[in-house]
Amino acid sequence: MSKVLELKNLSYVYGTGTPFEKTAVNNVSLSIEKGEFIGIMGHTGSGKSTLVQMLNGLMKPTSGQVLLDGEDIWANPKDIRKIRFKVGMVFQYPEYQLFEETVAKDIAFGPTNMGKSGAELEKAVNDAARFTGLKDELLEKSPFDLSGGEKRRAAIAGVIAMNPEVLVLDEPTAGLDPMGRDVLLSQIVQYHKERKNTVILVSHSMEDIARVADKIIVMNKSNLVMFDKTKEVFSKGRELEEIGLRVPQITKIMLDLREKGFNVPEGILTVDEAMDCISSLLDKEGKIW
Repeated sequence: MSKVLELKNLSYVYGTGTPFEKTAVNNVSLSIEKGEFIGIMGHTGSGKSTLVQMLNGLMKPTSGQVLLDGEDIWANPKDIRKIRFKVGMVFQYPEYQLFEETVAKDIAFGPTNMGKSGAELEKAVNDAARFTGLKDELLEKSPFDLSGGEKRRAAIAGVIAMNPEVLVLDEPTAGLDPMGRDVLLSQIVQYHKERKNTVILVSHSMEDIARVADKIIVMNKSNLVMFDKTKEVFSKGRELEEIGLRVPQITKIMLDLREKGFNVPEGILTVDEAMDCISSLLDKEGKIW
């Protein structure tokens, strides 16, 4: 695999030289491979949103570099707009950015600005609508006539239609009911499987990240404190709790069993994994060895 994004000593300071100076991201270095599904977690104020807004040039680092396919995205500031086609950003509550007469026109806005037209544009719109589960009959409706979940999917489709190398989603399931969250997450996972693009998901939900991410970035007080495979990160459940992050409930239960002396592995993420593990510990009489 080859690197798609590389962060080198990346920092961002708000209010430099004023009494309100605050470091939001402090000297972060890491590499993300093409096709990976990365989760980012951290409590409010940890720096994760500032970090992702530097990935496509919405914010310029105070120091350090963001390399996309080996090139510094700020090497030519006049071309920063092109970077935003390659690293697509879906903000929290993206439905507030809908503005066109129809859903189809809203989805088409990004690819139109990239120069797509005709059949190519129509295909980009239809493919993006399919990925996000928008029915054909909704495409000619006003986006303001859609339900909350449909608006969210339409907004995400507008970014997907640009076919970015990297898709960044900042709390995409915020405010949705449990069914809406599950549907949207499964659609993002399906998009990742089909397109094989890099996906970066910021979420407060440990369960969501545990289900979908290959690797996890953990931010705490502006610093990168962990970056590893999902199972490895969640095997450090007590460390995560110490910085105020709640591990998935099933992971916590299995961690408690392990600390009580039961022979269970670290990093159990799902109920199915836990069932398999516990079943293997039961003898014929139903006792745990």
